[in-house]
Amino acid sequence: MATIDVLLPVKNGIDYLAASLDSICMQTFRDWRVLVLDHGSTDGSLELAEDYHRRDPRIEVHSFPQAEGLAGLLNCGLEISDCKYVMRHDADDVCFVDRMEIVLAAFKRQPDCVAISGQSSVINGAGEVGGNIKMPIGRQRVAAASFFRNPITHPAAMMDFAAVQKLGVRYGSDFLKVMPADKRLQVNSLAEDYFMFGQLAILGKCTNVPSQLIQYRWHGSNVSATRFREQVEVSLDISRYLTRSFCIMHDLPYFDPAPFCNHGGILFDVNGRTDFSDEFAQMAYTLRRGLGASEELERELIFRKAASTRQDAALLWRYFQFQSRNAPETGEWNAIRSWLIRRFPGKGSMSVAGELAA
Repeated sequence: MATIDVLLPVKNGIDYLAASLDSICMQTFRDWRVLVLDHGSTDGSLELAEDYHRRDPRIEVHSFPQAEGLAGLLNCGLEISDCKYVMRHDADDVCFVDRMEIVLAAFKRQPDCVAISGQSSVINGAGEVGGNIKMPIGRQRVAAASFFRNPITHPAAMMDFAAVQKLGVRYGSDFLKVMPADKRLQVNSLAEDYFMFGQLAILGKCTNVPSQLIQYRWHGSNVSATRFREQVEVSLDISRYLTRSFCIMHDLPYFDPAPFCNHGGILFDVNGRTDFSDEFAQMAYTLRRGLGASEELERELIFRKAASTRQDAALLWRYFQFQSRNAPETGEWNAIRSWLIRRFPGKGSMSVAGELAA
């Protein structure tokens, strides 16, 4: 049994697969096994992975062409894992050489965490660095952020496998099971990682390290680029579902996170309204009661308060006041822009005011 099993899904990813596998092989921590999960590749990816296996038997190749979406493929990987920690890695990303060591040290410091991820740099198809992905640090920060966006970079994440098994954690499924069985959400693709990490986050079981762990490759074929609208629709469903589950768990009044979500700003139709102060007050009350008072939560609420107004000058003033006191995280400025755009009826209009049934 290896200390770390790496779940590496691939479907026709030959362009970057070698660089991805090489970055695992160069890790300073050596006790690992890679489970290449092929999803029916026809471009030579399967054959390339098998060639790596012949050179290094720690790289195993498993074919699951009939798996249902990425969630089903990754769940197949979890079923064949046998390790202390299970790590995610994508076929087009590149690990920094000390990625495993950094996260293992973080688990040693916080043994009750289930999932730990971190920061990323962004590279293009040619490997040129073009930016950074900055994620929240600390379990309370991650928990507070999880109602409004995915607070974990999935391909940089590692999980405690014993805890995963004990909790029944699987991609795309509701393992909290506080919602009635006939109303439980299933997410097979597009945002299956948000659904899984969001549930762990509201349990206080997720965090991010401040170190960069991977180079995240953005090349125009990412799901976030090709199926953007579908992805944000699913993400908004998840935000509302997580909020309902959290409120049931803590016997607290429900609030609709949609007006304040990063993705909700793109979809939520404000119908000309400019004042969401009452909705913000309800949200702040519920989160303070459920998560407890903390600077980490207050940082999230200060940012979300900007969305309680859709008056251009006031919204921008609140954001720049916030930014002067807090280091911005990935997606926050884009959320501000989307909230401004959605103030005008018909701009990119797609109303999703119909929530999940109570």
